[in-house]
Amino acid sequence: MQATKIIIVDDEKRIRSSLASVLKLHCPQVTVIAEAENVSTAIAAIKTNQPDIVLLDIKMPDGTGFDLLKQLMPFNFKVIFITAFDQYAIQAFKFSAMDYLLKPVIPAELVVALQRAQQQISAENQDAKLNTFISNMNLMNREPKRIVLNSHDKMNVVSINEVVRCEADRNYTVFSLINKKTILVSRPLKEFDDMLSPFGFFRCHHSHLVNLSFIDRLEKRDGGILIMKDGSEVLVSARKNAELVAALSRI
Repeated sequence: MQATKIIIVDDEKRIRSSLASVLKLHCPQVTVIAEAENVSTAIAAIKTNQPDIVLLDIKMPDGTGFDLLKQLMPFNFKVIFITAFDQYAIQAFKFSAMDYLLKPVIPAELVVALQRAQQQISAENQDAKLNTFISNMNLMNREPKRIVLNSHDKMNVVSINEVVRCEADRNYTVFSLINKKTILVSRPLKEFDDMLSPFGFFRCHHSHLVNLSFIDRLEKRDGGILIMKDGSEVLVSARKNAELVAALSRI
């Protein structure tokens, strides 16, 4: 099997060396083909070497990792960001389904991120992810407007204001949109609960996450049933009933 080609881009030599050492020790199926310390040298290295994956620092002396990627668009390599950014940027990464590692990088997390990236090479539209991330970053401290949902055959960029509800289907999540479209995503509901709950979504049942803005009414039958504005009905667990009523009163 052909080795996965990697370029490491970081302005600190110590970090580049550490990442390269971890890859050599734990990932024999990859080859570090080049290193770069800034945007300009990274662009040259990427154009010359055509990597499969780029480990990319965000802040560098002559620009940012985003500046680098915008100059290379469209691109078909996978990106794993190396960042010390705050919680709002991390939130934007999650909404955009972009891979990232926090400094200081933990070797085990690097290995997992790399394995995930290898599975996704050439399977996703990296340009669309980057554009979604930049859009969400421009809304730091405010509500992210779009979320990337990867289904089995395509990448969907969806406004969170179009999402009526999410339903667990074993380790998958089914998104129901206001236009009646559904999207099956191979990630568990808990991930989206953590991501969307700060933005007007409520986990009313272990299998259901709803957008509070799309609730039409709460009926008391069967212990509690939500009638959504798209006509769907969602079960409310008994232990969540009082908390849901309180959440609705705050809208």
